[in-house]
Amino acid sequence: MLNIDDPAETEKTAAIWRLAFRPFFLGGAVIAMLYIPLWLMGWFTPQYSLFNSNFWANVLPLWWHPHEMLFGFILAIVCGFLLTAVQTWTNQPSLKGIPLAITFISWLLARLLLLLPMDIPLILPAFFDSVFLGIAAFTMWRCVYRVKQWQNIGFSIMLMVALIVNLVSYYALNERNFILANQIWQGMIFWLALLITIVGGRVIPFFTAMRLKATKAQPIFVVEKGLLILMVLLAVQAIFKLFPVAVEQVLLLLAGTLHLVRFSRWLPHKTLSEPMLWSLHVSYLSLPLSLLGLGWFINDDYAYRSMLHLFAIGCVASLCLAMISRVSLGHTSRNIYQGPSMALAFACLPIAAIFRAIMPLLLPAQTQMWLWLAGGFWFMAFGLFVLHYSPILTRPRIDGRPG
Repeated sequence: MLNIDDPAETEKTAAIWRLAFRPFFLGGAVIAMLYIPLWLMGWFTPQYSLFNSNFWANVLPLWWHPHEMLFGFILAIVCGFLLTAVQTWTNQPSLKGIPLAITFISWLLARLLLLLPMDIPLILPAFFDSVFLGIAAFTMWRCVYRVKQWQNIGFSIMLMVALIVNLVSYYALNERNFILANQIWQGMIFWLALLITIVGGRVIPFFTAMRLKATKAQPIFVVEKGLLILMVLLAVQAIFKLFPVAVEQVLLLLAGTLHLVRFSRWLPHKTLSEPMLWSLHVSYLSLPLSLLGLGWFINDDYAYRSMLHLFAIGCVASLCLAMISRVSLGHTSRNIYQGPSMALAFACLPIAAIFRAIMPLLLPAQTQMWLWLAGGFWFMAFGLFVLHYSPILTRPRIDGRPG
C-alpha cells in the first residue's frame, strides 16, 4: 500500500486534525451526551433550562430535537466514519489539517448558532451546515473518482442528498411547516436505515468472522438486492408518500423479515462474550425489529413514533457508539479488543431504547419517568465514551505513524 501521508507534514499537525474520525467522533459524542438532557430540561422543566425563552420560541424544541440528533450528532459520526474509511478504501488522502478544521468548525458553528438565545437569520446555520456536508460529499467523490472505485460513489451522492434535505428542513422551520419537517425527519431516518443496510452488511459479518476465525457468510443475492430496493422505496415513501398505506405496510414487514434473515446468518449467538462484537449485533437487530414494529403499528401514530425512537436509539445511536469505539482504537494503532471497557456503555443504549420506545406503550401514565430514565442511560453511554476516548482521540497514534 502506498504511503499517502507525508510524515514531516503530518507531525506538525495537531493530532485532533490528522483524520476526520478524531474531531467528529469526539464532537458528535459530546453533543449527544449534552443534548438529550438539555432537551428534557427544556421540555419538562423550562424554568431550569440554560437558554433564554427566545431560543425555544424561535427555534422550536419540536424542530431542534430531531434536527440536531440527525444533522448534528448522527451526521457528525457518519462523516467522521466515511471520511476516514474512504482513505482506506481508495488509498487517496482524505481531509486533514486546515481543511478538516474548517469542515469541523462549520459543523460546530451550525450547532452553536442554533443555541443562541436571540433571533438569528436561519441562513447562517444553514450555510455552515451546507459547508460541512458539501466538503464531506466532495471529498468522498474526489477520492472515489481518482481511482474509479464506482461501487463507493453512492456515499457521496447520499451526503449530497442529506445536504439538500437539511436545507429543506431549515425552510420548513422558517415557514413553520411542521408537516413538511416531520416528513424530513422520517426521510432521514430511512436514509440512515439505507446507510446501515449498506455499511452494516459489509462490516458486521466481516468483523465477526475475523474475530471468531469463522467463515464469513456469503451474501444471498436476492436478499441483498431486495433489501436495497426496499430501503430506497421506504426512504422515498417517507418523504413523498407515493404509495397507499397498505403498500407501505407490506414494504416495512418485508424489509424487516429480510433483515432478520440476513442477520441470522452472521453468527450473532457466538458474539456474547465480546462487547465489541455483540454491540454491533444488538444494534443491527434493532433495525428489523423496528421495521416490523413500524409495519405493525402503521395506523397508530403514537406507537409508530415510538418505533421510530426504537430505531433511532436502539439501532442508529447504538451502532454509532459501537463503531466509533472500534474505529477510534483501530486508527490509533491500539488493539481493538484490549481497549477501554465499554460493555456498560454499550448496554446503556438498548436499555434507553426500551425506556423511550417500549415502556410508554406499556405504562403510558409514567411516560415522563420513562423519558428521564432513557435520558439518563443515554447520557451515561456517551459520557463513558467521552471519558475513555478523549485522550485517545486527541493524542497521536501510539505507533508514531500518521493518522
